[in-house]
Formats: sequence, structure tokens, C-alpha cells
Amino acid sequence: MNLRKNLDTIAPLLLELARFDGTYRKVLAKYANPIVLILDEWLLLKPTEAEQHDIPELLHRRRKKSSTIFCSQYESDGWYDQPGGDDSPLAEAILDRIKHDAYKINIVPVDPANYRAMREVYGLDLAMSE
Repeated sequence: MNLRKNLDTIAPLLLELARFDGTYRKVLAKYANPIVLILDEWLLLKPTEAEQHDIPELLHRRRKKSSTIFCSQYESDGWYDQPGGDDSPLAEAILDRIKHDAYKINIVPVDPANYRAMREVYGLDLAMSE
């Protein structure tokens, strides 16, 4: 199994375990405190229902106190569909918290002919993200 894929699952796993052992607030505070939090490969995979509840809570705690950088292969217009779109009441809340005070930087590949998406690099099934 890819080490990067394992690392990407650590944070959600810690929050899920913390729900059961009563340390949820403490674990969430660890992610809320850094001055800059970088969420790489944002929405590469659809967030679970539990993760959809964690995201607005985390963003609310970080708002106006710190910076959060979202790195994604998806255009920001497509972000609504990844956390569930119309099927998820939290999708709108998540995006409102992200886009309200956001600066958007689009990076285009230097050599579009040889561009490969991270989904392809990691061998992820495209159906997992759609």
C-alpha cells in the first residue's frame, strides 16, 4: 500500500477514534492551532459523513486566527459535488466557510502534453471520487 495514501488517512482516523474515547475536542484542537494548515489533495476522495461534520467545525475554529491552504486538482466550481452536492446538507456549509475569505490561485501545468493527475499517479479509481 502506498505510504502517502496511509498518511492521508491518519487525520480522519484520529478524529474518528477520538469520538469514541472522549478526546475529540483535544484532537480537533491540534488541527485548529497551527498558524498555517495545508490540506493537500483536497477532495481527491469524497469525505465520509463523519469527515463532512469535522470540516466545518475545524474551519470555524481556524477562522480569523490562522490560514488554511487547500490544494486540489479540481476547479473550485466542482468542489460542491465532491462532499455530496445536493445529497449532503453540509456541502454548502463547508464551501461557504472556505470561499468567504479565500484567495484563489490556479496553477497550470508547464507541459500540458505530459500532465498527469494525482489520481492517475496514485492509481486511484476515478469512480471513488465521483
